[in-house]
Amino acid sequence: MKSKNLSEKILRSVKSKGFKYIELPSVVETNHIVQRSGENFRKFIFSFTDQNGNELCLRPDLTIVSCLRYLKNNFKGKEKIFYSGQAYRKSQNQKVSIIRDQIGFEIIGSKNEKFDDKEIINTSLNSLKKLKYSSGKLTLGNVEIFNLLISKLDIPKRWKLRLYRHFWREDYFNDLLKRLETNSDVDPTIVEIDKKRYLKMLKEDKSLIIAGRSIEEILSRFDNKIKDPRRASKGKNVSKIIKEFLKIKCPINKAAQELNKFFKKYQINLVVDQKYFPISNNRVSNLNVIFSTSFGRQLEYYTGMVFKIDIKSNNKIKNIINGGRYDQLISDLGSKKQVSAVGAALNLNY
Repeated sequence: MKSKNLSEKILRSVKSKGFKYIELPSVVETNHIVQRSGENFRKFIFSFTDQNGNELCLRPDLTIVSCLRYLKNNFKGKEKIFYSGQAYRKSQNQKVSIIRDQIGFEIIGSKNEKFDDKEIINTSLNSLKKLKYSSGKLTLGNVEIFNLLISKLDIPKRWKLRLYRHFWREDYFNDLLKRLETNSDVDPTIVEIDKKRYLKMLKEDKSLIIAGRSIEEILSRFDNKIKDPRRASKGKNVSKIIKEFLKIKCPINKAAQELNKFFKKYQINLVVDQKYFPISNNRVSNLNVIFSTSFGRQLEYYTGMVFKIDIKSNNKIKNIINGGRYDQLISDLGSKKQVSAVGAALNLNY
């Protein structure tokens, strides 16, 4: 941490915007993290077993812990909260600290989503006033626009589900596009094996969990694969459209114009208004503001607006703030209804 004084200044700044300070537990049940982020995420967490045989872990992410708190306490309606503390996550890069000191702030359960998006970004910008930097960049993206594009493409539903789910896994996503454009989808032999597994699972307890997913969820996926056969002829063109979309990068005031030009070129029935974006000025608080369609692939739980702020300090570019909208996270963690949520985290280890 740079200094205790810096942390206190930022916390006071966030509080002045009407956010309520809360304490978050340092230890959570591992299954909450693994079920949400996948088994592959297990290698990044510090887990252990308690005296009752329950698997617990140090919190690797403050946002998930905050949403678990909201769910556990059965909160209703809007809540503006902020918190500070450490997240613990292993890294393959030995130069990256396993301990991350953060200040986070969130708006949960509000119905005015566009207003909340702006408020989270403005709170982030206000926090920056406590830091020394010469210049920087605010990058905006939007996962919802990507999902809308995929929904309009002429590919089987099964392919759409894959692309939705794996957008955040860039390398695997690129492999999927190669399979799509080269027509190397599902081998007929595998389809027959899937059918046999499907029929077998129909006779089993639907609530049984296998590899982090219930049999009911697995059956649903099998059902889509079996009923939605491969149509290979348009795969190459669809892959081209997706790749071109992900190359769109421009000043934020040109975002709607560039997107609409792209949609018109490929006759995609979508139109975006510039008011859709929380910022339209190309420069705020010494930051250049850009829009990028490929940004937002860092965390799986983002569902809409995403952003990051990089600043130049001591001749080095440093990532200082990351945030976005995650409207499905609380329902994914167990809520029976979807709860809107948007937030950001400021990295004090920059």
